[in-house]
Amino acid sequence: MATSLDRIPSTPARPGRTGTGPPRRVPLPVLLAVLGAALPLSLVCGAGLGASGLSWGEVLRYLGAGLSGGAIAPDEVSAYTIVWELRLPRTLLAAVVGAGLSAIGVAVQAMVRNALADPFVLGISSGAAVGANAVLIFGAFGALGIWALSTAAFLSALLAMVLVYLVARTERGLTPLRLVLTGTALYYGFSAVTTFMVFAAERGEAARSAMMWLLGSLSGANWDSLPLVTAVVCAGLGHLAWSARGLNALAMGDETAAALGVDPGRLRKRLFVVSAAVTGAVVAVSGAIGFVGLMVPHAVRMLVGADHRKLLAVAPLAGAVLLVWVDILSRLVLAPAELPVGVLTAVIGVPCFLLLMRRGSYSFGGI
Repeated sequence: MATSLDRIPSTPARPGRTGTGPPRRVPLPVLLAVLGAALPLSLVCGAGLGASGLSWGEVLRYLGAGLSGGAIAPDEVSAYTIVWELRLPRTLLAAVVGAGLSAIGVAVQAMVRNALADPFVLGISSGAAVGANAVLIFGAFGALGIWALSTAAFLSALLAMVLVYLVARTERGLTPLRLVLTGTALYYGFSAVTTFMVFAAERGEAARSAMMWLLGSLSGANWDSLPLVTAVVCAGLGHLAWSARGLNALAMGDETAAALGVDPGRLRKRLFVVSAAVTGAVVAVSGAIGFVGLMVPHAVRMLVGADHRKLLAVAPLAGAVLLVWVDILSRLVLAPAELPVGVLTAVIGVPCFLLLMRRGSYSFGGI
């Protein structure tokens, strides 16, 4: 028997579209094949490109040795360490973070029905920044060693999530407007605390590290930090894919969603928890990397339409490829110095977003 969810249109209505005709769509299998091939190629490039000049033959040999447990000559240990212990985990983390931010961006834009929403609109990232800066500037959680930064950031992100939920909830549940207003207000509040901490820092290097983290950086990536954030992101992606039909209904408005058999309050509450958990886990290991969760969903929506089943299949791959290459650029532009990843995502994202706004055939998903 068909359920009400089965009758949800695959592409939510998008009123207000202007232009002479619908935008061109790229067939989903073609797009998935291109991105599926681009991602492993990008990962190899991420392991091979950097300030230290290594030939591609050496890079591929070191990657093969790392995967198979092969032997490395004593004079090659330094180069092998650069490829296997420094560049590869960093590149894999960039892919995981890009996938997570892009998918959560899709979900948050539907959840709050706001085209300007991204994973950070809920105030989670600024909450995480308070915990991270407490470690970087004041040495909090020092007993945890290398886990101090990510643990403090994740715990403060969870506390921010609880605070946003308690303030934003009403008798009718979580409404889009209250979520956005509460998240924005707490974002500025947490940012003020973070700024005060930076100015209160006695050591200039500590303040510099804090600013680097606030702008997004993958320089702290290692093999130990990958499993947990990867598991959280994969679990979040799986839940969002399972909720894709509900997201289609939610994007059309609460009344329409309710008429189609979707409880908007219950779905929004579940999406809020998933979005906050994934955002907290990602921010804890990479800092606040902006524009990925805002730009990628719109770019993908322009290619495949507004059906969340397609969006959530393509956006994580697109975000992963994008952030891998942005991280590569962050290492090369001022080599041997390094740019914060968030600076480059903004430099790339702003003009792309403005060009997207100029396209008369795109209506930002009708949000």
